[in-house]
Amino acid sequence: MLVGLQRPRVIAASSKVLTYARCYSSTNEAFKILFLGRNEFSCLVLEELWKATDVWSQIHVATHPDEWIGRNRAQLSISPLKILATERDIPVSEIPHLKPAFKSWKPPNPFDAPTGSPLPLDHVVVTASFGRILPAALLRRFDASRRLNVHPSLLPLYRGPAPIQHALMNGRSETGVCVIEMMERSKGIDAGPIWGSSKIPISQNADFISLRDTLAIQGGKVLVSVLRNMLNKTAAATPQDVPSDVDLPRASAITFEDSLVDFDKMSAEAICWRYRAISAQRPLITFYGAGVKLQLHSPSFLSPLVDVRTKIDHAPTGTAIFDAHYRGGGLLIRCAEGSLLHVPQVKQENKTLLPASEWWNGVKGLGLVTDGKIKFVTRI
Repeated sequence: MLVGLQRPRVIAASSKVLTYARCYSSTNEAFKILFLGRNEFSCLVLEELWKATDVWSQIHVATHPDEWIGRNRAQLSISPLKILATERDIPVSEIPHLKPAFKSWKPPNPFDAPTGSPLPLDHVVVTASFGRILPAALLRRFDASRRLNVHPSLLPLYRGPAPIQHALMNGRSETGVCVIEMMERSKGIDAGPIWGSSKIPISQNADFISLRDTLAIQGGKVLVSVLRNMLNKTAAATPQDVPSDVDLPRASAITFEDSLVDFDKMSAEAICWRYRAISAQRPLITFYGAGVKLQLHSPSFLSPLVDVRTKIDHAPTGTAIFDAHYRGGGLLIRCAEGSLLHVPQVKQENKTLLPASEWWNGVKGLGLVTDGKIKFVTRI
């Protein structure tokens, strides 16, 4: 019975391919890899690893279980990594749904050595956007140098679960990806030595999805490079340099609070950064009237335009007008630092996405527009 994915070997006779056989490696020439992940980032890392057939003899994927989600739990959510692994004939194991049960999860063969029996050096555990912290019992099965995580930031910057979003929200011009050694939780999260890294510039139009995919592909390449260096015995890890007098930016999970637009404190450019960073997860939110929630879609910031700016220049921040001409029409909202935000589409709570013109005509009919203006607030 096959355990894990085996690299194909062609067996030929009389110049014709008769069949494919999958075989085990009896040496340390290639790794047996337990790959844990769940989403599109994980998939792109796995694709790079899959192509590098010189570094692995087996791959086994572990991911989150299928889950019924949505209204009335009518939609089945399947891990993208599970779908990809199935397409590639990679064996898949599912971890327990509940986090406490994961602490005692037993990995599949050949990674299921009895507790206290360390695995050989050709056994590696890799995580990429897995969404769970590996329990100490699982980590201890592997040699410290064989516990690898692909993290999408230039550590020690942006330790935490949302490094891509925070780099974009902060308007960074550069980020990167690291392959680090996983340590037990008590020793620090995302704090292990760095085995390999690569810097990535952030373009002005980058959003979460485009930057995620770029970092994932590059992260997969760095992972493969690290594994090759380990096979060649040239790999070296560098401890993370964390200056004691520097407050490094962290990357906490994105919450509802991150989606609230504060026109008093945020410039139009900063709001656009935020939109590109989190809109794949959460819409940008503001409020008007008696606490009505409004989503802002596809915003952009204006370069100085005197004929537009004079209509709203002295109004309080958060004040909006409708302009039918600039970029095909949309809301113009005064933001911090005297900047202007253009919003072409909006979505009111429990309503469909609308062009700003249609929404504006609706609120005018309700008497919510005064002197051609409406006021937005951060929260009610």
